[in-house]
Amino acid sequence: MATEKIILGIDPGTTIMGFGIIKVINKQMHFVQMNELMLKKYTDPYTKLKLIFERTVELIDTYHPDEIAIEAPFYGKNVQSMLKLGRAQGVAMAAGLSREVPITEYMPKKIKMAITGNGNATKEQVAKMLQSVLKLKSLPKNLDSTDGLAAAVCHFYNEGRVEVGKSYTGWEAFVKQNPGKIK
Repeated sequence: MATEKIILGIDPGTTIMGFGIIKVINKQMHFVQMNELMLKKYTDPYTKLKLIFERTVELIDTYHPDEIAIEAPFYGKNVQSMLKLGRAQGVAMAAGLSREVPITEYMPKKIKMAITGNGNATKEQVAKMLQSVLKLKSLPKNLDSTDGLAAAVCHFYNEGRVEVGKSYTGWEAFVKQNPGKIK
């Protein structure tokens, strides 16, 4: 009997949220979809967060993923950018948790390492490797969608490994794993 799993990968952002979906049948990856949610035209940060939440719920309700892999925000020089990314990631995670879809978060270097073998690979190198592995005819103009797809593929590659990113199966698990962070 064939085993099947759908993985939704998300690259959160407040300008562009990239996402990709793969289906795994008998341990073989199949490309389903990748796209991006364009948020540039919205100036209100709360509207952007609402749209990220709504689009993530829509993706879950449409594709019924068994798991979500999400890129964790990385610390840069700009604290405001980090805060915005953290909020975008948080609402995407809340959407998944509201539908009780298990979530695993991966650091950008871990995703790049899983896809290319190099934790310092460029977005273009990651996209080209995904194009090769998943036999994609073309690549999108913006590579945020391939970053979302990369998170899903990274999750597939890390399946069954003991040490992956942080994983949450629901609000209760999230609160237990983050004591003192939730008031």
